[in-house]
Amino acid sequence: MSRSALKAVPSPNTPDPENSKKNIFNRLLDWVEKNGNKLPDVLTLFVIITTVILLGSFIAGVAGWSAVNPANNEKITAVNLLNEDGIIRMLSELVSNFVNFPPLGLVLVVMLGVGLAESTGLISAFMRRVVLASPKALILPIIIFIGIVGNAAADAALIVLPPVAAMVFLTLGRHPIAGLAAAYAAVAGGFSANIIISMLDVMLAGFTESAAHLQDKSYTANPAMNYYFMLASTFVLVPVAVWVTTKIVEPRLGDYQIPDDLEVKKQALTSEEKRGLKWATISLLVYTTIILLVTVPGGAMLRHPKTGELIDSPFMDSLVPIMLLFFLIPAMAYGFGSKVLKNDKDVAEHLTKAMSGMGYYIVLAFIAAQMIAYFSWSNLGSIIAITGADFLKESGFTGLPLLLTFILFTALVNLLIASSSAKWAILGPVFVPMFMALGYSPAFTQMAYRIGDSITNTITPMLAYFAILLTFAKKFDKNMGMGTLISSLLPYTIAYTIFWCVLFAVWYVLGLPLGPGEYIKM
Repeated sequence: MSRSALKAVPSPNTPDPENSKKNIFNRLLDWVEKNGNKLPDVLTLFVIITTVILLGSFIAGVAGWSAVNPANNEKITAVNLLNEDGIIRMLSELVSNFVNFPPLGLVLVVMLGVGLAESTGLISAFMRRVVLASPKALILPIIIFIGIVGNAAADAALIVLPPVAAMVFLTLGRHPIAGLAAAYAAVAGGFSANIIISMLDVMLAGFTESAAHLQDKSYTANPAMNYYFMLASTFVLVPVAVWVTTKIVEPRLGDYQIPDDLEVKKQALTSEEKRGLKWATISLLVYTTIILLVTVPGGAMLRHPKTGELIDSPFMDSLVPIMLLFFLIPAMAYGFGSKVLKNDKDVAEHLTKAMSGMGYYIVLAFIAAQMIAYFSWSNLGSIIAITGADFLKESGFTGLPLLLTFILFTALVNLLIASSSAKWAILGPVFVPMFMALGYSPAFTQMAYRIGDSITNTITPMLAYFAILLTFAKKFDKNMGMGTLISSLLPYTIAYTIFWCVLFAVWYVLGLPLGPGEYIKM
């Protein structure tokens, strides 16, 4: 029961009146879901993709496929991973690929805190308090807004927000997969919208400046070069995501039947739960005060020791343990306050319970780590990106059509190379000087790139957090397949593409400033 819907099944010879009324878009999503669910389990699918990558590396390596990196004029040659050297590397680095897989440790560490908060009942009690106290109409927009802003701490937000949003929806009597999808789409798909400047802005600005120096040695980039557009994008994407969730995703998922092993409390809080929430709130206030003391004052411990900045600082490097304690401390305070926890043995038992559901993800991470490593070693992603960029450069497009084509091209490349900085390191030296020659500023080219870099984040399996999302989804529907999950995420990608490109076109036509001191034309 992939949609967890309780509907009467019509006779095979009877036309389905509901299906006959569906528009082309819903039929497309049905096709994606139906055929996607025919795919093997995601573990098997990743093994198949890994095999294809290995075979592709063999063909490309034997054929001598190559491309020249425009950043340094270095020739990138396809690497055959099925020769003696490749096989030795795969065997000798198998363990390190898994251990060093970026999301693995991050997910497990953060889930210690989130899992304990869920196991003790803190998340359930907090959600019920929020639901009882807040207008229901505002909850979804708040989740999406938090997701977009939370992408400044991208990894942590991708792990924490989707399961929390699912629990909020479940408490409201809405389909939890809809909440899961909305939160994930907000963080991943809205990656280039925000109201604050993040570390990613700093990194991309550095690549943009280097690329611009190929055309103009005097150009200086700044991290806020796209800030005005990012700010406007935030307030465009929130209502778009709300509309997609309520008008497309939730109706397609249908009614949700709560599994017998999933406990959901909807009643008012007990006195023990209220006391637990009070203790949790006090502990969180104390913890937040400590974090402010070590970050806000000049010369604070978690600021950069030389520049005093917060963007590139020990604070940003410490976000994962900060997020762990953000959940762990209030969870323990709630547990002892509500009498769910009575001693250290109870803490250990609940921590074990919290992590017991991560077994599937660990196996999935092992396979995904090898797959992504092999794709990187083969150089296939870089060669495809550079070749495609060269083709686009010679396409003959000009003006807005060229810029929109560049956005869509970047979105396609994003399906292969999830890392934003890695893609821009390849594409920036091609397109920044090219568009500068056409009179467009490096900031404008970066802005177009960032749209394409975001819109397909929701559906690419190359984004390592897609695997953890599927793990979360299976908690609410054990029969959840990739088809159902992707069909729930695809509407966000399509809607973001349309509305973001429209906003981009409006910005272009009106000639609005992109950020402080940055404009469309040079």
